[in-house]
Amino acid sequence: MFLSDAFWGFFFISQICIGFLGNSLLFMLYMYTLLTQSRLKKPIDLIFIHLTLVNVLTIMFKLIPDAASSFGVRHFLDDVGCKATLYTYRVTRGLSICTTSLLSVFQAIIISPSNSTWMRLKSEISTCIFPSFLFFWIINMLIYIHIIKTVEANRNASFVGSGYLQVYCQTNQLEHHRSMAFITGIIIRDLLFLVLMMLSSIYMVSLLYKHRQRAQHVHSPSLSSQTSPEIKATHNILLLLSCFVFFYSSNNFIALYSFYRPEKIPRLERITGILSSGYPTVCPFVLMKNNKITFRFTSFISKMRPIFSRKMVSR
Repeated sequence: MFLSDAFWGFFFISQICIGFLGNSLLFMLYMYTLLTQSRLKKPIDLIFIHLTLVNVLTIMFKLIPDAASSFGVRHFLDDVGCKATLYTYRVTRGLSICTTSLLSVFQAIIISPSNSTWMRLKSEISTCIFPSFLFFWIINMLIYIHIIKTVEANRNASFVGSGYLQVYCQTNQLEHHRSMAFITGIIIRDLLFLVLMMLSSIYMVSLLYKHRQRAQHVHSPSLSSQTSPEIKATHNILLLLSCFVFFYSSNNFIALYSFYRPEKIPRLERITGILSSGYPTVCPFVLMKNNKITFRFTSFISKMRPIFSRKMVSR
């Protein structure tokens, strides 16, 4: 094992730990609110819970094999393991773009003014969350069903041609029409949800701009400096969408280049692993920024700390 391989391995492990802990903490906070704090729970919390679960699965099924290969573990996955691991990773990564798009559309409808055409959807959109989740799972499982047929354990280190190659897994040589059908399905899905994400983002930015323009006409500094929780949440979601676009577009560009490159570069595959797991790793920390649930949790911990310290001193 080379020193550079060990560096990649420790980097993957640190990314796994950070992403897993962040998403797990956020998941527990939302579940705690959902089960015990009924006055604080909102329908959008269900989207956050689903997103954190998808993030954890994406990180685990992508980075654990990469970390194992960096530390020189051989024959970590057989044919069945490759099919299951790669299929689950691709499905959860597809669910990430679908859930993030749903989050942006949901937030755009929430902050829409009372006189807008979206107002009538506010009372109905919460009933569409679970059907949307079911649709997302079905469509992504169908898109990537070909992975079960084409992926096998990597037995040929000198794999040449268009296709997927990892240390443990590779695709069989794909027929041109099947390869084009697979790529077309992914492009249609990505374009659909990216357009929805873009339109809802533009709508939210325009609403925030109008809100700022109205705030400038308020002469009282205390009133003009006040920001509603909905506006803060919208800022966080827009920041989250920016992170998603950066990581998703960068990863897709490198992945397509590697897919069609005749000679595969192992270091390039590791970079795609970092980029594909970058958004799931960063996501929980962006969502915890200016989050009311997080503030309540940290304030609870800060209040309990002196109590525990007094008990320790008394002992």
